[in-house]
Amino acid sequence: MPPSRPPHRRRALLMVNPRARQGTASLDVVRDLLATGLDLIERPLPPSGELSQLLRDEAHTVDLAIIGGGDGTLNAAASGLFDTQLPLGVLPLGTANDFARTLSIPTDLSAAARLILDGSPRPIDLGDVNGHPFLNVSSVGFSADLARELTQDAKRRFGVLGYGIVAARLLMQSRLFTAFIEHDGTVEKVKTLQVSVGNGRHYGGGMTVEASATAEDGRLDFYSLEVDHWWRLLALLPSLRAGTQGQWDDVRAFRTTEVHVRTTRPRPVNTDGELVTYTPAVFRVRPGAIRVIAPPAGGPAAKAGNSSPKSEPLTSS
Repeated sequence: MPPSRPPHRRRALLMVNPRARQGTASLDVVRDLLATGLDLIERPLPPSGELSQLLRDEAHTVDLAIIGGGDGTLNAAASGLFDTQLPLGVLPLGTANDFARTLSIPTDLSAAARLILDGSPRPIDLGDVNGHPFLNVSSVGFSADLARELTQDAKRRFGVLGYGIVAARLLMQSRLFTAFIEHDGTVEKVKTLQVSVGNGRHYGGGMTVEASATAEDGRLDFYSLEVDHWWRLLALLPSLRAGTQGQWDDVRAFRTTEVHVRTTRPRPVNTDGELVTYTPAVFRVRPGAIRVIAPPAGGPAAKAGNSSPKSEPLTSS
């Protein structure tokens, strides 16, 4: 009798960002663990503008992509994941790892590797602003200024604390700006410190866009901070962390699938910590756009997903 054939082993493309906060840590244990169930094809991580194209080039040779990095690295892969529909396995190596936290992916790397081996892909929404995908939150105003000022060196040296150090300095200098918000048949003129549009739940190293938000509810969660003084924002911080800021009188909040934001002069738009475009900005949701290996949806914040097949291509910065 001929020997039995070994079971099919999935082929996984593995890329690690060495510039991530934990990118220089030894991953030998993780590689060995992944290799117990996967044939690993390791590639150096290309520049962010080339990552999605690499995924497209390799899609016919592998069964999934494993990316080690933070939210910015995952954001750079989003359009390639959308186009190829390769399942994504996440090794959280970044400063905040907000996307991993939203999906309850373990930050312990060995546990994350075991999840990649044993878990199943879930359909996850993507946000889109002017054709640029985002996983967590896109914003105009204070957060965009923070993204511009928060250098890679500061994030690596100070971690999440780096957000607070830079934010405190910028907050003292911040000014309200005029924005026109168009959604669901209405146009509103506001004076705001920041407008944010969330696809997922967590962002900014510990903030929550909305307490009940998930990355698979087929909706965007919008809020606008229309505060008169910077110290008012300090009072809002506990609510911003809990995702309950929409309960405050000087915070405009709503849930939608598309929102347009215009400003009196072009302002940079931040997506997952990267500045990728300028206002005027059109934000849309693309339900079930990518597949991510993550624990099953559940818990008190979970809502029924709303997925649909992909329809038009995305571009990434």
